[in-house]
Amino acid sequence: MLFCCPAIPIFVDGLLTSMNPENPLIIQSDSTLLLEVNNPLFKETRDAITAFAHLEKSPEFIHTYHITPLSLWNAASLGWTPDLVIEKLEQYSKYPLPQNVLEDIKELMGRFGKLTLKKEQDTLLLSSPDSQLIYQLSKNPKLSSILRNRFDLNSFEISAEHRGILKQILITLGYPVRDLAGYVNGEPYPVEVRKTCADGSTFSVREYQSQAMGSFMGSEAMPGGSGVIVLPCGAGKTIVGIITMAHLKRKTLILVTNIVAARQWKREILNRTHLTKEEVGEYSGEVKEIKPVTLATYQILTYRKKKSDPFIHYGIFNQENWGLIIYDEVHLLPAPVFKFTADLQARRRLGLTATLIREDGHEKDVFTLIGPKKYDVPWKVLEKQGWIATAICVEIRIDLPPSEKIRYLSLPPAQQIRLAYENPHKIAVAREILDRHRGDRILILGQYLSQIKAFGKEFNAPVITGSTPNDKRDELYQQFREGKITVLILSKVGNFAVDLPDANVAIQISGTFGSRQEEAQRLGRILRPKKDAAQATFYSIVTRESRELEFAMKRQLFLAEQGYPYDIQYREF
Repeated sequence: MLFCCPAIPIFVDGLLTSMNPENPLIIQSDSTLLLEVNNPLFKETRDAITAFAHLEKSPEFIHTYHITPLSLWNAASLGWTPDLVIEKLEQYSKYPLPQNVLEDIKELMGRFGKLTLKKEQDTLLLSSPDSQLIYQLSKNPKLSSILRNRFDLNSFEISAEHRGILKQILITLGYPVRDLAGYVNGEPYPVEVRKTCADGSTFSVREYQSQAMGSFMGSEAMPGGSGVIVLPCGAGKTIVGIITMAHLKRKTLILVTNIVAARQWKREILNRTHLTKEEVGEYSGEVKEIKPVTLATYQILTYRKKKSDPFIHYGIFNQENWGLIIYDEVHLLPAPVFKFTADLQARRRLGLTATLIREDGHEKDVFTLIGPKKYDVPWKVLEKQGWIATAICVEIRIDLPPSEKIRYLSLPPAQQIRLAYENPHKIAVAREILDRHRGDRILILGQYLSQIKAFGKEFNAPVITGSTPNDKRDELYQQFREGKITVLILSKVGNFAVDLPDANVAIQISGTFGSRQEEAQRLGRILRPKKDAAQATFYSIVTRESRELEFAMKRQLFLAEQGYPYDIQYREF
């Protein structure tokens, strides 16, 4: 017979609270959350806290989360209140919440929107109901040249050209601004979606895609027009962009990662809207077209002959009166584009991504300059609804050959990492996986060119790298879609913007060190729903007793947060 331990009422600072040792969560005074994996409430608790905390470590038994100012501000942007965050923590905590954590949550979330940018006729105002706060900020040396005349007791005038830089400075001071200054409409342009696509299929917008667009557009209570939509790979982020274009009916600039992505967007736009080829342009290293809907690559925008030279193609931002700018894969936005974006705060800005994680620390710039997170759906929710494929993740750990293990210890760190990634035993493991999945559509994903070329030769499979011409890439991708080839080997160019809906197995043989975003993108290559509802499998082959294993544990954090545990297996030689 089982007995449940009841919640024990206790008093903290005179306030009645409770303690339940059966709960899975421990909240520490440094805002670290420790979550017991084997507790029956683990999944329920994880789903609750990921809205306002991010995962830092995920070993077998205890996962470590951290509450940060940015994680709280993102939660606030989605409508969470301090009371709701505290309620969730109390619901799942073993012990009473530390008083300082309670106060920090209230203080930090209370700062979101304490400062607002508004427009009064032709004047842009930074305002706050707290006149003392406004006065103190006006004395800050970083702001003194930006804040102009005092408009009234609670407001300062600023120049429109400083709208972006002001928001960047204020978030570093701990005060994110709610931007209510509105947007220029941009030049009208008719964009209509088809009921029947050009390819004959029916175009139906999924409920969550419509909700995402609505969240971006906002309401009277929560005005929209700038922000980020977070959806898993394969969930139709492009559709969200297309229906937003159709809703606004304005000239649109779409920024993408590469030419392959630009052409995939163009195919989707032409298939799902009444726009023609003459109305959709490509602005890249190969083509320079400015049309009512223009697709530009990040590479061309950041191109300059020398580091000291100006960016040659920056003018594209002002060449048309854009009513909407879409940033595809916003987590990969190059740093110079943030500078351009700071000057574009009067344009509506839509960011699309599978994960807001950036390895370069620019999350605050995304939040400030593109906009806060407007919509987010846990990956497992869409998996249960059948909108993305069911997937399992498997990590296969192997040793280096004995002779290589000795050499590993004598090498400097950078060479140790590469030796571990290029462990020759990985070919044998990959062969076993290929044999196990005969008839499936398999992607082999790697980092080092010499390694992926060796795999291509070993398995007589085509290889796509950064140097593969775009026409050749398109040809190989099409052959893979048609089943003429069933194994395709990709360098990091395969991390994003590859539309291969029938791929259901991925084998990761090396990667960009501890990149969580890359891990998420690579799993995303096989998440498009399958015609036969087949399961997708993501394999990662990792060298034991090496830095690669450390990187692997970090890489898996985001997916663990989304509910994808790794089945750890060992292969002996």
